[in-house]
Amino acid sequence: MEGGRESSEGSSRRKRHVDRRNSHRRAETVREEEEEMEDVVMELETVPEVPDSCTEPLEGKCRARCPEKRGSDKRGSGPSGPENAALRPAAIPDVAAASKAVTLSRQDDASRYDRDLLGTVRHDRNASGRRDKRDRLEEMGFGEVLHMERMRTDPALTQALRSRWDTEAMAFVLPWGHMIPSLENVSRITGLQVYGRPVSGFTYPCCHEIAERLLGLPMERRSSLVPRKALQESLGLHAVARQTGDDVDEYLEQLVQRSRRELAREPGAQADLDLRRFLILFLGRLLFATRGVAVHCRFLPLLDDLSAVGGFAWGAAFLAHQFDSLGASDRQTSTSGFYPFLQVWAYLHLPGLGRGVLERPGLVPIARHWDSPRDSRSLEDQLTRLQELIDGYPYLDVVWQPYLEEGDGGQPWLVQAHPYFGRSVRLHALNLVLPLNLYLCQRSLGLRQSAVEFPVRDRFLRPGWSFRGLHDTTDWRLRAQEQINNWECRGKAVKSAATTDDEYLQAYALKYGGKVYKSARHQVDVTGEIASLRALLHSTVQDREAAQRQTAELERDLELAHEHAMELQSERDRSRSERDQLRIRAEAAEAQVAEMTRELATLQVQRPPGDQEEVTRLRAELLA
Repeated sequence: MEGGRESSEGSSRRKRHVDRRNSHRRAETVREEEEEMEDVVMELETVPEVPDSCTEPLEGKCRARCPEKRGSDKRGSGPSGPENAALRPAAIPDVAAASKAVTLSRQDDASRYDRDLLGTVRHDRNASGRRDKRDRLEEMGFGEVLHMERMRTDPALTQALRSRWDTEAMAFVLPWGHMIPSLENVSRITGLQVYGRPVSGFTYPCCHEIAERLLGLPMERRSSLVPRKALQESLGLHAVARQTGDDVDEYLEQLVQRSRRELAREPGAQADLDLRRFLILFLGRLLFATRGVAVHCRFLPLLDDLSAVGGFAWGAAFLAHQFDSLGASDRQTSTSGFYPFLQVWAYLHLPGLGRGVLERPGLVPIARHWDSPRDSRSLEDQLTRLQELIDGYPYLDVVWQPYLEEGDGGQPWLVQAHPYFGRSVRLHALNLVLPLNLYLCQRSLGLRQSAVEFPVRDRFLRPGWSFRGLHDTTDWRLRAQEQINNWECRGKAVKSAATTDDEYLQAYALKYGGKVYKSARHQVDVTGEIASLRALLHSTVQDREAAQRQTAELERDLELAHEHAMELQSERDRSRSERDQLRIRAEAAEAQVAEMTRELATLQVQRPPGDQEEVTRLRAELLA
């Protein structure tokens, strides 16, 4: 018995010792990870980061800057990465936030790298004055985007807006109602062309053959992706690798100079080939970017005839891509594509958030006015603060029409774009056919918001795409013929005869309830809120029915009074008629009496006395 007790006590002591040792190891691990993440965050704040998706030499630089321990890869897929947050101990939430901030910082720097890479065609012109690629890009409608300066990304603002996007209504659901980025926003902010032919055509399961023919680049079979490295090498950009200690601006300047030399060749077959390669890089990594480092070729069939590229409504296709990106999974922390658009849209319509810095007023398009301020707080703190600001944003401070004082000077693309403003229309980007439900946002047109039927999920089904392309060869000009006709007819004008927003806001509150609030401070019991609103609606309906009954009774009383008045009027008319008849009869009788009196007087003078007595007697009878 005693031996067994001593054995169990020894086993307990060994177990406690092992637990203390494991606890000590976990504490050391947490401390190392915290110190490591603090070093990384501090270095990110002081040293410009180069994206890990640019080139292979840069990937080595990024890996050297971010030490990898315990089997984690460069994107944070190990125990300390954001994808395995559920596996980390609950005692290190700051490590998770810092890791998320590092990943977002890399994504933002990659976006800035793409912007500078694509902005390298701004200035060069051939000495002989011939049309170079810059002129051709401007004729295609992309010149204004390529003239824009760098802008810092604001992932907190982007994520706050993403969390409020309703995929059914294709609109932001905010406490004061729906808000929707419009074609006018695209045209004025980016300068992209929102008029012309819809961006529609063929999509293929893979673009292997067409890519080899139009780009002259090798591709894997059954793929629609061009390796980014091969595409950059074909433009002479991949050879410019950043060395240790190089300044970011100097490195980007090298990219500018190399790209200018490559794009300044004389027109010809090789120039067309280079221009298509650049356009694929521009469309696949800037306007219609997707996740990953490879460049998709979905729009390559539209680049076969370069002279026709400028006739497409690329701005409308860009807006459709933005809508689709906003409706993607909530796990994504940024939108795909040209990120300054959504940021500047928020700066203009919600200036009270204080997220934009007006640095270059007077330039066009409007995106060139703004930049995003630096914020040293963590992404989680920024997002929490932004959600609270949006939930408590004063309704009267919402700017529905930010362009009232903006003229069209220096913006020739607006002349042909104006007929497309203020209309609900279908947007096309190949297999993306999405509605612009501007009738939900009538206040942006200076109108009162009328009560409208809220849309449900679009019945126009479209297959999704993956990085390997669509599964069938499809001609979207035939499959989406009805929607293309809608675009060619410019959709439907938005009109409103409402004098108040009350009816719309009541329906809006019943549909969304507490879903319009995202901050913890404004979280409400959705079920209780809906029940309260239903009770209020029921009470209002009862009051309306009582008022309708009272109105009906008053109408009946008024009708009876009217009928009685008509009867009195009829009696009065009859009395007046009888009185007139009596007066006529009396006047006739008086005339007859006067005539007979004259006759009797005549007989009295002419006849003998006996007759006179008879006349007197007759007269007496007559007067009687």
